[in-house]
Amino acid sequence: MNATVVYVHGLWLSGHEAFMLRRRIEKDRGYAWQTFSYASTLLSMGEIADALDATIAALDTPVVHLVGHSLGGIAIMRCLERHPRQPPGRVVFLGTPSLTSRAANALVRFRLGRAMLGQAAGEELLYAHQRAWSHERELGIIAGDQSLSLGRLIADFDEPNDGTVTVSETRLPGAKAHLVLPVSHSGMLLSARVAHEVGQFLEHGHFGTPHAP
Repeated sequence: MNATVVYVHGLWLSGHEAFMLRRRIEKDRGYAWQTFSYASTLLSMGEIADALDATIAALDTPVVHLVGHSLGGIAIMRCLERHPRQPPGRVVFLGTPSLTSRAANALVRFRLGRAMLGQAAGEELLYAHQRAWSHERELGIIAGDQSLSLGRLIADFDEPNDGTVTVSETRLPGAKAHLVLPVSHSGMLLSARVAHEVGQFLEHGHFGTPHAP
C-alpha cells in the first residue's frame, strides 16, 4: 500500500537535519517523504497544528504516517486533537518532551531565553501538562540516553537523558510502545538503529525490541 511519511521537525530546525533518516526510510521501506517545515519560534502551536493539517490534506496518498522530532511530536499531537479526521497511519515521536521540559525551563532563566524559545514552545514546554495519547492512531516513542547535546550546558539532569530531554519526559500515557536507545537528541536523526525502529513501528505497529510504556 502506498504511504507517505510526514516529518515534523523540532525547535530552531528546518527538517533538513533528518536527511539520513529520510534516506533510510525511503530506501529501506519504500515510503514517500514529506517534510513539514514551520516557523517554530514565531507561530502559536494552534497555527502550527492547523498548517500541518493542511499539509496532510494536500497529500494524494491513502496512508499518512507521522514522525515528529522533539517539539514536532507535540505539533502532531495538537494537530490530531484539533483535526481528528485524518487518513490512516501510525505515529512515532523522537525525543519529544511530552509532559514538560527541564531544558526549556532552564533556558528562560536567561534574559533572552523566552524570546529564543518562542510562542509555541513556551505554551507547551514550560508547564507540566497532564497529557495522554487518545487518538486512534498507534503511537511509538523513541527516547535517547546518550547525554551529548547542548541542553547539558543550561540544564542539570539527574536522570537518564539525551542531552536535551530526559527519558521520563518522553513517556506519554496511551502510547503503544516506548523504546530507549543509546543516542543523543540530535544524533538519533543520524542513527541507523533509530531509522530501523521507526520503519518497524510504521510498518508493523511495534519496535524490533519492544519496551512497555
